Amino acid sequence: MSEHRPTEASQANNRAKTVPPVKKGRHARMKKGAATRARILEIAEAAVLTKGFGATSIEEVIAEAQITKSGFFYHFKDKNELAREMLRRYVDENNRVFDDVFDRGRQLADDPLQGFLIGLKLLAEVLRDLPNGHPGCLIASVCYQERMFDRIVRELSVQSVKDWNARFLDYLQEIAAVHPMREPVDLMTLARMLSCTIDGAIIMSKMLKDPLELERQVLAYRTVVKLVFAPSQSAVP
Repeated sequence: MSEHRPTEASQANNRAKTVPPVKKGRHARMKKGAATRARILEIAEAAVLTKGFGATSIEEVIAEAQITKSGFFYHFKDKNELAREMLRRYVDENNRVFDDVFDRGRQLADDPLQGFLIGLKLLAEVLRDLPNGHPGCLIASVCYQERMFDRIVRELSVQSVKDWNARFLDYLQEIAAVHPMREPVDLMTLARMLSCTIDGAIIMSKMLKDPLELERQVLAYRTVVKLVFAPSQSAVP
């Protein structure tokens, strides 16, 4: 009687029986949890920008997100934690936009002035293409209702503005190292002007119901930068 030898297929089947199955449930739950958390933040931000933090209740966020109260508190222990994460998300999204447009400008032009001007043009186009205009500035909401927020939220808000001003100042200092200014202008003031221009234009566009005002104001700031660093007529041969 010949000896029975297992085939390769039977050996593979035997090995498969000894390997524990991959648990997909935990990964699926993690993905669903992240999606739920993002949805809560999105709903809360829209509500805060529409009517303010104080008038936005946890109950209405829960109802809009179609989750239970325990589901909300699984992600956020209280309203202040919701505000902190909402603000971090808002700042991160703005930083991504600034990275995209100004890095692209630098890639398209070796000259720092031309690169910054291209970045501003791209930023204006991004703001123009927002559906229904810009939804509003969360930083301004924190500023106007700072007593509603805890210390951490207020500090995050202040630091984000300082970081944006420092970013714009870096760009302008690079330009000033190559292009003399036609008139003496404080570079930090010029850097802060961009933040003021964007926030002021958000308010103006909402008040006038003109979503294109934001694009126009950013392009006007671009013209100011261009004039500040343009060579004087006397220097032109």
